Amino acid sequence: MTAYSLLICIVPHDSGEFVAESAASAGASGGTVIMARGTASSSILRVLGLGDTSKDIAYIVIPSARKQQIIDAVVKAASIKRQHFGILFSIDVSDIIKTGSVTGGDDSMTAIKKHRMITIIVKRGYADDVMAAARKAGAGGGTIINARGTAKEGDKKFFGMEIVPEKEMLVILADEEKTEPIIEAVKSLKCLAEPGSGIAFCSEADDFTMLGKGNG
Repeated sequence: MTAYSLLICIVPHDSGEFVAESAASAGASGGTVIMARGTASSSILRVLGLGDTSKDIAYIVIPSARKQQIIDAVVKAASIKRQHFGILFSIDVSDIIKTGSVTGGDDSMTAIKKHRMITIIVKRGYADDVMAAARKAGAGGGTIINARGTAKEGDKKFFGMEIVPEKEMLVILADEEKTEPIIEAVKSLKCLAEPGSGIAFCSEADDFTMLGKGNG
């Protein structure tokens, strides 16, 4: 059975297709691009949060056997872009946990680390409060995606959370050791005290790589 990985790239708006085409040149079959916005507020935080501007998130499912070849193609293509152009990481679809590798320029990210992708889904209007709490607990920044539930009439809840109203999905990439403090900080928010007001889950993030000048 062929193993697959999910390649995730967060880049400036209107750059998602550029990433997908770069991946396709190395054998990827295509991807999905979603518009979002960053939440970081300083030059250091922008390394992970990519600023408070419009973003594209490219989701590309690739054969694990060709993962490194495809990552190399994306990194090389992005090397002509500005520094801190974006970030790239992968999630193993088969749920095999691996140690992520870090590739960076002069930012203190050249050691091998483990990263986790924290996904938090809340009612529309809560994501900025959640991000503020996460940042106090050590998160560098995050990306917010507008979303909505998909339930049919009569299907009111999913894991106890109403899924029909408008939602916001906050994606935070963090060092593994910061994951628990971030989750605990979010859980303590008064706006999430009501049962069913939000859900959160974590995934291992492999192959963490900075995209842009100096990488490739």
